[in-house]
Amino acid sequence: MARHPEKDRNPTRSRAAILDAAEHLFAERGFQATSLNDVGAVAGVSRGTPGYFFGSKADLYRAVLDRCFAEVGEAVRTGRARALTGSHTPHAILAGAVGDYFDFLAARPNFIRLIEREALSAGGLLNGAGHLSAGQEALAAIAAELGLDESPSGDAAHVLLSIIALCWFHLIHARTVAPAVGVVLQSAEDLDRRKRHVVNLVLYGLRGLSGNLTPTLTGSSSHD
Repeated sequence: MARHPEKDRNPTRSRAAILDAAEHLFAERGFQATSLNDVGAVAGVSRGTPGYFFGSKADLYRAVLDRCFAEVGEAVRTGRARALTGSHTPHAILAGAVGDYFDFLAARPNFIRLIEREALSAGGLLNGAGHLSAGQEALAAIAAELGLDESPSGDAAHVLLSIIALCWFHLIHARTVAPAVGVVLQSAEDLDRRKRHVVNLVLYGLRGLSGNLTPTLTGSSSHD
């Protein structure tokens, strides 16, 4: 079998460029309106290279989503390890986790768009396990730190879903619902104010769920 020139040149770089281009195009145009040729052109590789590395367009799409969810899982693990190393209280651990997730989503608009497109298409292409493992890691971390029930539809699961919703909604509706209710989200200061509000809302909302948590208003959502 003949060797592919892109793979011979720098397979790691070519693969990363393809994933970056595909993530951008799938997020902006959607799955149906994006072709492998489009991805190759944006990635700066030959037209056949995306198919060579990933096979079909559906396989490339799943690879893009798997990478996104792997980043979520890594963010969860890194944030928790940092908190545990510093011997923070459950209050500080949760505040840091919510703040980290808020920042993670704000820095990855393509990820937000991809998942919203999945929701609108009834999740027909999101049939892998990557998103489940990321959610399970976050669920286990919340349950362990706060002493909450981690069974299906238990308190930990509902807390996690609420955190995701609070960190997610304003990014989708920064130009629709947010201004309609009088919330401006145009600057870094606006987002930081929103983040502090979300952190405090989560902490106070947990008062009746965990005896290990004693919420107090916090002006910062990051670990010291």
